[in-house]
Parts: sequence; C-alpha cells; structure tokens
Amino acid sequence: MNNQFIQGVTFDWDRIDNDSYLKRIEAFGGVKKLDFNKPVTFFVGENGSGKSTLLEALAVAHGFNPEGGTKNYVFSTHDTHSELCDAIRISKGYRKEKWGYFLRAESFYNVATKELEYSDWAHPSEKYHEKSHGESFLALTQNHLRPNGLYLFDEPEAALSPQRQLTLLMEIYSCAKEGSQFIIVTHSPILLGIPDAQILSFDDGIVHKCEYEDTQSYKVTEMFINNRKILLERLLSE
Repeated sequence: MNNQFIQGVTFDWDRIDNDSYLKRIEAFGGVKKLDFNKPVTFFVGENGSGKSTLLEALAVAHGFNPEGGTKNYVFSTHDTHSELCDAIRISKGYRKEKWGYFLRAESFYNVATKELEYSDWAHPSEKYHEKSHGESFLALTQNHLRPNGLYLFDEPEAALSPQRQLTLLMEIYSCAKEGSQFIIVTHSPILLGIPDAQILSFDDGIVHKCEYEDTQSYKVTEMFINNRKILLERLLSE
C-alpha cells in the first residue's frame, strides 16, 4: 500500500510552449506519469538532465517557495523557476504531512538570510551565517527533520564532507522510519546507499528506475577508487 504524501505526478505537456527549453530535456520526452512509492526517492543523472527542474516543480506545485524553506517562507530574490509547475498534477495520499522543507543548495544563502529576518523572541534564529557552510547545512537538516514530514532536498550533500554525509544518511533513514517522505536530487554515492530507496535515473533519454550499483555516481566512484593510478595516467597524459 502506498502511504506517501506525494504518491506521484502526472504531466500535461500541452501546457508547455513548444519553444520552451523544457521540451528539449530528453528525459522528459514521452513521460506522462511518475510514481513515488517509497519513503525515500532519489533523482539521479547527469547535469542538465532535468532532476532539479522536476524537484523544483514538485516543490512549487505543493506550495513551497521556489527558493526554498518551509511553506511559511514567502520571498523572491530572483524569479527563475520554470513553468513546469503549471503543467504537473500531484497525486496526494490520504495522509497530510505535519511539516515540510524544500532545501536547494544554490539558494541556501538567501534562505539563511530570511531565516534571520523571520526570527523573533519566540522563534530565535539558528544563525546559519555564523557557521561554516557544511555546518549550517547539516544544522538546518537536523533542525527541520521531524516525523511525518515531507522533505524535498536538492543536492544536500553539496557542502558536506563524506563523514557528514554519513550523518545525514542516518538522519534521513531514521526520519523516514518515523513516517516522513523524502524526494532527493543527489550525486552522492553515500546518500544513494540508503536501504530500500527508490532511485529514478534521468539518464539515457528517459526517466527510469535504477539499481544502486547501476547509478553513474556509484560506477564512476568505484572505478576511480579501484583504478586511480591507471585512470589518472590516461586522463592527465592526454
């Protein structure tokens, strides 16, 4: 039984202009519906394959601010989100999330600034700007991860060391066991190792399910670690 908050998404491509860049994203060609039936879903693929574009559309269509934050964050420093949010319909489950957060690495500075502005005596600031980039990222996730929450994360590993990625992995896994749902864009072979996660690859011109060992993040990392000297000799001698 699928008891996720966001159970899937359907696409109406007729609502997108033919000259829109969205029509040129290969992975979107022909896709009409995607199902999310696991507490943790990963979007993986090469840069520019459409992962973050879809995650952003899901976030905006679900009521989050395009630049990130909780649903209480209402601000815009530069309106650049795509029109894909207007061409999708989210299939919601019978459960309603009790909390949620949209995290995107590229606009985290703006969100951290707004968090300071929104703070008051009843809601003191976490002062993310006074922490290192990695420390603030991890602190934000730890402060906002709660049971029965919905979390959309865009490359949360961006500022984290491998050790901190393991910490985040444990936090996500524990929170998912307590009824939360995560949809995450990542290149991290560490985060992708979360047990029983659904992995959707945006490579090869179509969105499709993928096993952990078949992701490029895993295969390239494994190849480099096991053949570092040979690879470097070939790459750097060209």
